[in-house]
Amino acid sequence: MFPVQIPFDAAQPAWGEIPAAPGVFALFGEDVRAEPYVSRTPNLRRRIKRLLDARPDQTKRLQLAGRVARIEYALTGSDFEALMRLYEASWPVFGERTRKRLHLKSPSLLRMTVENAYPRVYVTNRVTKAGMQDLYGPFPSRVAAERFSEDMLDLFKLRRCVDDLVPDPAFPGCVYSEMKKCLAPCFKGCTDERYAEEAATVRAFLRTRGGSLVEALKKERDEASGLTEFERAAELHVRLTKAEAVAAGAPEVVRALAHLDGVMVQAAAEGEQVALFLLARGALYGPALFSVAGMRHANEAAGSTSLYAQPVGLMEAVPLQGPVVLMATRDELEQRLETALAELRPATERRRGREKNRSGETADYLCLFSRWYYRPQAKRLGEIVFAGEDGKVPAKAVLRAISRIYQKQATGSDR
Repeated sequence: MFPVQIPFDAAQPAWGEIPAAPGVFALFGEDVRAEPYVSRTPNLRRRIKRLLDARPDQTKRLQLAGRVARIEYALTGSDFEALMRLYEASWPVFGERTRKRLHLKSPSLLRMTVENAYPRVYVTNRVTKAGMQDLYGPFPSRVAAERFSEDMLDLFKLRRCVDDLVPDPAFPGCVYSEMKKCLAPCFKGCTDERYAEEAATVRAFLRTRGGSLVEALKKERDEASGLTEFERAAELHVRLTKAEAVAAGAPEVVRALAHLDGVMVQAAAEGEQVALFLLARGALYGPALFSVAGMRHANEAAGSTSLYAQPVGLMEAVPLQGPVVLMATRDELEQRLETALAELRPATERRRGREKNRSGETADYLCLFSRWYYRPQAKRLGEIVFAGEDGKVPAKAVLRAISRIYQKQATGSDR
């Protein structure tokens, strides 16, 4: 389950072999069929000793000393890594009960039913493989998702009813059609082509977090102004202001799950390393360790942003107090990053192969990720660099994040 294994003897416990550091651990009994005790802790030695100390004054605490035959543990550099390792280790043992043990609940998402003849948008917690292109999120809460959905739909005329429509000209419609907030396909208030066009505009809005509508309105406003149609330009400016306000309400993380990709950087347990996690289609993979040896760390507070030795194409010796340190070139650092991420990519293929046996896995990872991402900024340790519109994660941005996280880790402020 974990890389380090120690036999346990209640008569002669080897507490000194267990580090007093953050980590995850498992306690195994002699019976291989029995479930292990699995948990995480900021201090492995203290927590395990408390569980296995057989002194008489420990009777009011959980006593496992006489039942444990083996201890396994793994050091972790961050709370997020500990939770990830705990989830990965717990599922093979506890199965579906893992979600209850770790309080995992799928975050709120927006779903657009493009397979319906008359698409609509609604809030859901259900993640399906077939709907990854049209599931958008995650949002911090259901309330936030509903608020964004309502504000967004106020910019368009998409239907909000939940029925499977069978258009009938005799149907009286609803309050949204009376307020001109719906194209009213229920009673043929528009053609099917016109409704499909509006649905495509809404889908583009969701995929770009409002960028598509904002750019279109800016262009229309400027054209109207250039033609001296000032009243129309003023109307477009009002709508543009509303669209910008709605777009600002969508966090950077909100995007189609099929394109929810990035690289997360966390502190590592080992010195001169950071832990990298790959975010691919909403699922998480990792950690992979990245060595910062030879990396020049930017001092952004002093105006320095260079991470690389100069000139870029050479290995430069930089004299310090002590031995000479060879600074890594830009190409070397980027190759090191690519190698670290390449360790995680084969896991994406293995994960897809087991999806049939573990339903809801992507929702579990979305929960773990959202739990970290939506923490208050002061408490959210680590960073995430999302992929751009081309689907690629910018290596330079990741290396800058690595530098920042390592500097915090070295000073003990990112634990």
